[in-house]
Formats: sequence, structure tokens, C-alpha cells
Amino acid sequence: HPFLFQSPRQTTAFSVSLVPLLNVRPNYNVREWRTYAFKQRISPRCSQSYFLSSMKVAVIGAGLSGLTSIKACLDEGLVPICFESSHDIGGLWRFKETPEPGRANIYQSVVINSSKEIMAFSDFPPPAELPNNMHHSEVLLYLRLYAEAFKLLQHIQFQDTSLDHPGQHLCIESFEGKYFHSWDYRSADDMQGKRVVVIGIGNSGGDIAVDISRVAEKVYLSARSGAWVVSRVGEGGLPCDLLGSSRLDMVMEKLFPSWVNKMVENRMPVVNDDLPARIISGRVHLKPNVKQFCGSSVVFVDGSVMDKVDVVVFATGYNYSFPFLPSALQAKSGYRLHLYKHVFPPTLTRPTLAVVGFIRGFGAVNPLAELQARWATRVFKGLSKLPSEETMIKDIDKDTENMHQRFACSDRNPIQVDYIPYLDYLAEQVGVRPNLLWLLLTDPRLALNIILGPCTSYQYRLTGPGQWAGARQAILTQWDRVVQPFKTRVVPEPETKPSSRRSTILILSGAALLCCFYYNKHYPTFFPVTLNNLKTKFYHF
Repeated sequence: HPFLFQSPRQTTAFSVSLVPLLNVRPNYNVREWRTYAFKQRISPRCSQSYFLSSMKVAVIGAGLSGLTSIKACLDEGLVPICFESSHDIGGLWRFKETPEPGRANIYQSVVINSSKEIMAFSDFPPPAELPNNMHHSEVLLYLRLYAEAFKLLQHIQFQDTSLDHPGQHLCIESFEGKYFHSWDYRSADDMQGKRVVVIGIGNSGGDIAVDISRVAEKVYLSARSGAWVVSRVGEGGLPCDLLGSSRLDMVMEKLFPSWVNKMVENRMPVVNDDLPARIISGRVHLKPNVKQFCGSSVVFVDGSVMDKVDVVVFATGYNYSFPFLPSALQAKSGYRLHLYKHVFPPTLTRPTLAVVGFIRGFGAVNPLAELQARWATRVFKGLSKLPSEETMIKDIDKDTENMHQRFACSDRNPIQVDYIPYLDYLAEQVGVRPNLLWLLLTDPRLALNIILGPCTSYQYRLTGPGQWAGARQAILTQWDRVVQPFKTRVVPEPETKPSSRRSTILILSGAALLCCFYYNKHYPTFFPVTLNNLKTKFYHF
């Protein structure tokens, strides 16, 4: 079952745990292994590596993070058993006509904020024909293709509700109209001609306000504070998150920080292509925070009152909880969970629990969750070591302090990380961080694509554990897959006609004559001297 609810506009809404069902401490010496084997009634002749290869790992949830966790287990020779409380994969990205209590949900018009190349798994590039910012149905299609390609479905137990927990409910007793949380919103079909107040200016609130404004009489978007609104479309019509997201851009931002970067860090931007146009056309009206509800009226903190309101939509985010874990493992550091590098509880005697996908950065969650899962499985096998408990706790406290100083963290946004540095840290733990200096010497073309191009997850399959032979080609062709969806209309190449050639010759001749006229007027001795010099050189030859 999903561990938490996040905003439906995130790339993934599920946090997944990886729990080894066998509490084995890897890398015993011979004497320790024989002692352990005797206690566990295992034949001492059975090699430790063989035993570790049969270690079973419980994966909770079959959403984006769950699927990549299953694959990470298979890549390391572990045996994953995934428990999914619904009847299908996809988690958040499986649209449900009827809300299912205890599960996150999306509305019919949801389009993913991250472009397909940024959100792609590291060894599975998305089909070139898919749009860059996919509809939720296309995201689910990509997940199905991923699960089928790596044979993940056979490791999932569906409709396992042993870890289920109830959803959230909100109420406003004095309001006479209809009200519900954005979790219940599907489409604007029943909003025709109504007066609607949407509370919350996050990604969901902006989307829902725009969606309803196409049919409603009035839409008011209430927010406690302002927001930066950015479009999915960047310069030249390309996906915005592919521009300015390279390693070189990261270095330049550190060397020359701008006020724009600081403002964005202090407040997570809202991704919406249509909201500015709906505001400027008067279809969506911005209002401050709501003070109270009186009958069918909504009173705002500035004293203004909206009468005859029919519907109130609470796009106020979600809380997260882990009701199936001991309270000691749910301790917090600031607003975030007390997890080492946002993955491992530091107080366990042995690292037998990992939280995957409960992370947020200025980029897609998929690459973050995938590298978290790859690191976790190697820790389970003893191929990667964690620091001591004391060291991990100090690191958590330091990370929390730095995070709160840089980012606007809160109960609704407890975690924020530097995207590329965090990816590189995880990659270093796994042993797959690309060596840029070596690549510059051996493969300059690839190195320049990595340094100057968008930071896509294929970079972490070039070398080390889990190396993929197609990673280089995936990086070199990523712009081809970006451009492919735009090629829906074949435009013939313009033919060069003789008349156009003559026009070009006439234009160049005219320009040459004008130059000659200019020099002859302002420098009367230029041409006689030049001709005399040429004549002298010719006779000398």
C-alpha cells in the first residue's frame, strides 16, 4: 500500500518501503557464517553468496517507485515480493472513476509536469511518438511497457489490503453548498453555470481552477500567499525542464546565483500553461485566504465576501503517515522523516528498511526513486556500507538545518533536495556516477552531451553495477525523441528556383556596386592605388 499522499501533480505520489524478509547481516566471516547458519538451520556448506541471492524483499506498493524497486531487487539477484492493495499497477497514475478510500487519486485532465526524457527510467527510454508532457493515460502506458519489458508483474500480489489505512476527510459545517477535497475531483462536468471557490494555489489548485473556469459562471482561487507560475513550454517550443537543467547550468548557478533562483527556492513554482490566460481574461479571480463560511457565502481575510457560492474545492494538499510502522521509525527531524539521506532509519541494528520515493526536488521523482532503490538493494546485500548510527544522526540534523535555510519547507512540503547533487551522491554510493574527465578524454561527444545537455537518468547506466549497453545511444538520441512528437505534419523542403538564383546574383552585384561607389566618393585614391599595386605584382610575377 502507498505510504503517503503527495500532491497529484508530482511525478509520483507513492513512497515505497523495501523490507528484507530475512534479517541477514551480510559479509560474515567463516566462523560467524557457520554460527549463523547453525542457528538458522541452514547448511554451513551453503555459500553465503548463494544464500544472499535468495533473500526476499517486501516491496509495498506497485506505483512508479514500487515498480523500479522490484526491478532493482531483480538486478541484484534478490527476490522481491510486492504487495499492492488494488487490482492493478500504476498507483496514482491509474485513473479511477470512483475514488477509492486510502488511495491517492487524479482528475481526468491531469498532464504530467515533467517531460518524458526527464522522468524516464535509466534503462528504458520512452517511445519517441509519445508527447513530451504526457497525459496520465500515457504515463500509465509507459509504466505498463516498463513492467512488461522487465517481467515485473509476476512479482506482485494484487489486492493485498493487510497494510490498508483510511483516507482523509474534511468538513465545513456552516457551509450550505457542496464541498470536497481535490482528491474527489474528476472533471468539470457538473460545474456548468456554478460559482466555485478553489482553496489552494498549488499545482492541483491551479489545474482545477482552470478546468472549472471553462464551464462555471465564476471561479475564485483563494491562496494564503502568492506563487510563481511557470509554463511547461520553454524557448523554441521545447519542454521547459530540458532547458537550463544541465550540469553546466548547475555550476553557473552556484558561481553566479541570481535572485530568480533564490525566489524559486523559497517558494515551489506552480506549473500551469493556462492559469495566467484565465486570470487576465477574468475567468479566474484571485482572492486571499478564507476567513469563514456563512451559509452560502465565503468571507475572505481582506473583508470581501462572495455570495451564492455553490461549490468549494479544497486543494490543500495531503498529509502522510506510516500507520503500519512502529512509532520509533516515524520520528521527524524538522518537518521531514528522520531518515539518513531520506532513505534509511538510522536507529535500526541492521539496515533492513528503506523508504523509496518520499523525496522532492526541481526535477522528476522517477530518477531519484530509482537510484534510491538501487542503493537500498546494495545495502541489503552488504555491497554498500552505511555509516555508524551517530554519524547518520549528525548528518540528518545537518541536512535538515541546511534544507530549512534554503527552501520553504512545511508540513505540506517537508522535503526539498538539490536535484543533480543528490542524484550524484546516490550514484556514487551505487558506484555508477559518470567520470566526466575520463569521458572528455575518451568520448568527447558523449561527455559534451552530458555536461551541456539535460541531466537525464541514462547517465547512471554508462558504467558500474547495472551498466546498460544502450545508455550512450539513449543520451545521444534524447533530442530526437523530444522532436519526434512535433513531426505530425510533413513540410516539403522549398525548391531553389532559377529566378531566386538570379535575384541573389542581382542583390550581391548591387551591394558590390554600392560599396565601390562609397569608396570612390570618400576615398578617391583607393581604387587607383589598388590597381597600380596589383599591376606591379602581376608584372613582377
